[in-house]
Amino acid sequence: MSEKKNLTEHELRRDLVRFSKWLSRLGFTPGTSGNLSVRLDDQRLLVTPTGASKYLLTPTDMVIVDLQGRQLAGTRKVTSEVSMHLAVYQHREDVAAVIHSHPPIATAFACAGRALDEMFCQEAVMTLGVVPLARYATTGTEEVADSIIPFIPGHEAILMANHGAVSYGTSLLEAFLKMETVEHLAHIALITHQLGSALPLHADQIEHLHRAKAKYVKNSNDISNAERSAGSGRLSDERNPNDLARTKKEITVFSSAASHLPLS
Repeated sequence: MSEKKNLTEHELRRDLVRFSKWLSRLGFTPGTSGNLSVRLDDQRLLVTPTGASKYLLTPTDMVIVDLQGRQLAGTRKVTSEVSMHLAVYQHREDVAAVIHSHPPIATAFACAGRALDEMFCQEAVMTLGVVPLARYATTGTEEVADSIIPFIPGHEAILMANHGAVSYGTSLLEAFLKMETVEHLAHIALITHQLGSALPLHADQIEHLHRAKAKYVKNSNDISNAERSAGSGRLSDERNPNDLARTKKEITVFSSAASHLPLS
């Protein structure tokens, strides 16, 4: 849960606004639908309010609740679906952010009673894996939380029957990227079936991809650990100056791209 350690409350409020607007622009939160949350600390969450357009939110609109859903601060009322968020945090200690939205194609799969459980492309295996379908539950009730609990530990996103989707991660960015990927995979599945010649990956292909993913994750962790070690002191003599220059250039490009995300 690195985000809660590194970002201030002010920064998290701005991030909630940023990703709320981004989801709205994608058409994932029409009207006042959808909700987002992020950990403030081990005991509190920062959550979007109920009955609000995600495009029009401001940092001061956000509310603070404890892990029992009791509102601690904020002039607006917390989303009526906060219990869904609480269920995720209670069953995944690694999660620091939760997003619920209604991406159109993925929601159509949920309304058709279909999970995203066919692995048509390598990306599906390397990113989310199976996106299961939780049983029908009335929005705004504890039934919603109960319906998704069986799937939370073993999945990174969940479809909810006749409702929408929920994704979660170690940061708002990660949760957002997973929600974006849910819709992408739903779109691929839809068109694949429309073409009439669906060819899901074979079991051995999926197994190879799982091994490739594990290797990728390990390499990424090794790089992150090396960068943290280098950042704690002077760069070692073994580090290639060209690599350092390239890293600085990549950071500049990434920062420039990130600055174009909408802020309030």
